[in-house]
Amino acid sequence: MNPTQPKRILVVEDVRAISMRIAHVLKAHGYEVDVVKDGEECLERVATHQPDLMILDLMMPKLNGVEVLKTLRAKPETELLPVIVCTSKDFSTELKYVRDLGALDVIIKPFEPELLARRVNDFFGVATTVGMEVQAESPTTPHYTPTLDTLRPHIRLWGTRGSIPVSGPQFTQHGGNTSCMEFAFGDERILFDAGSGLREAGISFLKDGPRHIHLFITHTHWDHIQGFPFFAPIYVPGFEITVYGERGFGRNLESLLGGQLDRDYFPIQREDLRAKMNFVFLDENPVIIGGAKISREFAHHPGATVAYKIEHEGKSIAYVPDNEFLQGFRGDPKEVLPEHPMVMAQEPMIRFLKDVDLLLHEAQYPPDEYPKKVGWGHSNLANACALARLATVKKWIVLHHDPNHDDAFLHKKLNLTWQILKHMDHYVPVMHSYDGMVEFV
Repeated sequence: MNPTQPKRILVVEDVRAISMRIAHVLKAHGYEVDVVKDGEECLERVATHQPDLMILDLMMPKLNGVEVLKTLRAKPETELLPVIVCTSKDFSTELKYVRDLGALDVIIKPFEPELLARRVNDFFGVATTVGMEVQAESPTTPHYTPTLDTLRPHIRLWGTRGSIPVSGPQFTQHGGNTSCMEFAFGDERILFDAGSGLREAGISFLKDGPRHIHLFITHTHWDHIQGFPFFAPIYVPGFEITVYGERGFGRNLESLLGGQLDRDYFPIQREDLRAKMNFVFLDENPVIIGGAKISREFAHHPGATVAYKIEHEGKSIAYVPDNEFLQGFRGDPKEVLPEHPMVMAQEPMIRFLKDVDLLLHEAQYPPDEYPKKVGWGHSNLANACALARLATVKKWIVLHHDPNHDDAFLHKKLNLTWQILKHMDHYVPVMHSYDGMVEFV
């Protein structure tokens, strides 16, 4: 198109890269182009340059595009000025409003400048063009629709309570089953602890048929073993279950777990089990299962209690449901530095947890409750925050919730955790565990 006198176009766009591309293409088509970057400057330039057509963005500083349109339509000298709106806001209510204000056309960003040039050429070629056409360019890339890769290594928490299972509407968000965690990768599924959450874990194993199941026990307090009699695979021929635990449990691990099947406690007896059962005592050597290395460290808790660390494909996960870090300390966690005498005594655990990618560690008692719970084997929340900082863990999931702490209390407690970490000038992503929680690593 080569008109004898170039048509004047005012481009109103605050993003310089976009305005320059538009101006370049329109000039190549023979138009005289002026560019402004905000609504106030636009109205000033309209008064002095009297453009034949305006290209108007909606979202601009000082005065937005809608206000510019309203001002133009309110003045006799500009009420008929043709305006093409270019915007990224593809909302029907706003587009209808723009149409009601008399916009000639609307083009949705992102678009190729040549599309705009074609619309401008069409307008000047047919001066009586009216109405409004809303068109966006066809997508230049395929629709991105990812699906979750559930075969990636992940943990699943089947039980996150301590002491005793709980139920009721006040516990629906976090759940009420006691300790049980699964680590899954490829075809392997490894379980940690046998609290009441083990029942649901066992049901999930049945659908794929018999297999070898590895079960690691942190210690034999009720909330960590009470789900064993309800673990369905132990009654199914073809399953093999290997249970790992520490030697110092007093009675051996087999008699403690099997003892729950005594006729005075339970209607099914030890001799009714149909799975092959193995019991393995832990030692200093890690256990290797399908490429995952599981090691243990003693935790600060009554009895022979251990923490577990899983190392697999360059990632590390630590599972520490019972550990009273800095027993009796009630001071400011900011003071808990590596050279603190109480910290030095905890150095083996700190070293064990150093730089883990995911720490699952309890923080059962908030600071105001802790003075009455000293020596019960569970951490003061502030002390657990200090441990997360000392070990420089990359992510922390708090578990082993007290049965007296309902959902509302735990939400408040999590906010307190964030506040304590901020007070310590330490940031670590932290969240509360809940029954059924899945976290990919």
